[in-house]
Amino acid sequence: MNLPVDIKDLKDKVVVITGAGGVICSELAKAFAAAGARVALLDLTKEKAEQFAEEIVKAGGTAKGYMANVLDKASLAECHKQILSDFGKCDILINGAGGNSCKAQTDKEYFEAGDIDGEVKSFFDLDKGGVEFVFNLNFLGTLLPTQEFARDMTGGNGCSIINISSMNAFNPLTKIPAYSGAKAAVSNFTKWLAVHFSRVGIRVNAIAPGFFSTAQNKSLLWNADGTPTERTGKIIAATPMGRFGEVEELIGATLFLASERAAGFITGIVLPIDGGFSAYSGV
Repeated sequence: MNLPVDIKDLKDKVVVITGAGGVICSELAKAFAAAGARVALLDLTKEKAEQFAEEIVKAGGTAKGYMANVLDKASLAECHKQILSDFGKCDILINGAGGNSCKAQTDKEYFEAGDIDGEVKSFFDLDKGGVEFVFNLNFLGTLLPTQEFARDMTGGNGCSIINISSMNAFNPLTKIPAYSGAKAAVSNFTKWLAVHFSRVGIRVNAIAPGFFSTAQNKSLLWNADGTPTERTGKIIAATPMGRFGEVEELIGATLFLASERAAGFITGIVLPIDGGFSAYSGV
């Protein structure tokens, strides 16, 4: 992998990445490995984590895949034990596990008279369990791994936590209230953690990706025949750069924030990577 930045102080760091079986975090795992780090890829589906770890090893990097449920403290503790045996203490934690559920989103952007008794799923039909799942996955799925792996970092050197927030944290998107609220909580929690850990050598920041077309949001962005949905049209129109982001475009910012040498006095920020979406008023 040709890295967009030359970060030398990540060599031999132990990097733990949750949600590493997904598109974004698997790419970040490859980037850290290319920078010389030893990478632990965590995912609920162990096979996915192992698949990407094998790709990293074949490319000459150091990595291993692990099964971990970010909502289960016992699972995280067992995984942590294995990582300590394989690589040693965690230096950098990337909290990448997260996602949405159709049970926690409305069918329409705007509520209209008659929707309560209609066939569409309105705000009043949102499933309590679905909302809890989405909020827990994104917020508790950030808090619990941090509780587990930040134990390794206190009093260390060059230690860093990077959370994955979202454009939804700045301004909520229509249809997905639980996901938007959960990512807002992640951004707020990032700032809280940055202050809380500021005296023990742990920096805490977040990246806030704009719009990237992935398997997770495919149904919202593309019709069955491959044509863009109305929502895609609105996204592109509101993104000054006029396109979706490429996953590779998250790498430079993430490596920069992880590096003590490059970003040693940066903590508590949520960095938009959005093609200008958050800067555009629509006029």
